[in-house]
Amino acid sequence: MPPTGPATPAQVASVAAAAPDLAAIDAVLPTCRACPRLVAWREQVALEKRAAFRGETYWGRPVPGFGDVHARVMMVGLAPAAHGGNRTGRLFTGDPSGDFLFAALHRTGFASQPTSRSRSDGLVLTDLRMAAPVRCAPPANAPTPQERHTCGPYLARELEILDPAVVVVLGGFGWKAVLATLAEQGWHVPRPRPAFGHGVELVLAGSDPSVPRPPVTLLGCFHVSPHNTYTGRLTPAMLDDVLLRARALAALD
Repeated sequence: MPPTGPATPAQVASVAAAAPDLAAIDAVLPTCRACPRLVAWREQVALEKRAAFRGETYWGRPVPGFGDVHARVMMVGLAPAAHGGNRTGRLFTGDPSGDFLFAALHRTGFASQPTSRSRSDGLVLTDLRMAAPVRCAPPANAPTPQERHTCGPYLARELEILDPAVVVVLGGFGWKAVLATLAEQGWHVPRPRPAFGHGVELVLAGSDPSVPRPPVTLLGCFHVSPHNTYTGRLTPAMLDDVLLRARALAALD
């Protein structure tokens, strides 16, 4: 792909801040080339492929958010999987983490179907939008702090536009990223920063009393990676409980 999109952190910040809506964010994201290590890795994976997907054309670009543009609930993970979102072009689509997650989203009324295999499979999310702090598949599934910081303006602008009542955060990396992003947006985030934990609830209010804004609630949830789901650290019932709590807090029922 020619380097037509943002290629520096400053350009990322500029184009994200200028995006008028979520569609604009989703359009510019796949053109981003601001993190050289991630660009090289995502494109290498897309070229070499996994044997099971040898006949497929990998997305091999940053993965935009997905879901209801009027959602009251936002879900924030970590980053696209090398052979999941980096292959299909949609977060959590086509990998074991997504299999576990979408089944739960279907059970709890957020997803139109329990599986997700491709961007064209007809899946619809209602009252929920997915995003990630880092939009390119990282080596060893481990983005650097600088890569999170560079990619952060995309998530910040999505949160600003959507203004969700609830943010479900999958894992500690996403928790730290969301807290940092909300603090930058003028929310009062306590110091020291509240620790991540499964089932943790954190209600944040705006830090400027002259700018009234409804509170936002963060819900912590163990990440849906096989490391957690295959070992029983995160069970279907545990995930359902978090999602149902999100529904209740967002007054969706």
